[in-house]
Amino acid sequence: MSKVVDLFDPDTGATLENVPVAEPKVSVDYNRYFDFVNEVTSDASRYTDSFIERIGELQDQGVDVQRLLTAGVGIGAEGGEFTEIVKKICFQGKPYNEANREHMIVELGDVMWYVAQACMALGVSLDDIVIRNVNKLSARYPEGAFEVVRSENRREGDI
Repeated sequence: MSKVVDLFDPDTGATLENVPVAEPKVSVDYNRYFDFVNEVTSDASRYTDSFIERIGELQDQGVDVQRLLTAGVGIGAEGGEFTEIVKKICFQGKPYNEANREHMIVELGDVMWYVAQACMALGVSLDDIVIRNVNKLSARYPEGAFEVVRSENRREGDI
């Protein structure tokens, strides 16, 4: 089933009348979808008292929750700022110049600040993080070179 609309032709400036446009085949009941999302969401994500209780449980286990949250949210946010610059350079014509290179370096510095927060929260050094990463990737790529098949088909325990 399709409906008919009038469109504007950007090449000629003419109005295209009665253009058939396919209608979506599925209609989503967003109220039902929101109900579904709500039902598959943890209590700690839904309710403040459950969240506070969970934070208390984690603190009782010695977790540096506030620093861990700062790191997790910050890495995502600052990584997004870095990614935004890369996206604009690669896809939207933003020039790759010294100013934009410097901007990316500054954003990576912000990412590193949050990585340092995560290291403090987890009680681990940056050296240990790098060594573990090298060990993980060396096990995944034992020939010392990237392979798509090993990237896509991980061994058990390869996270």
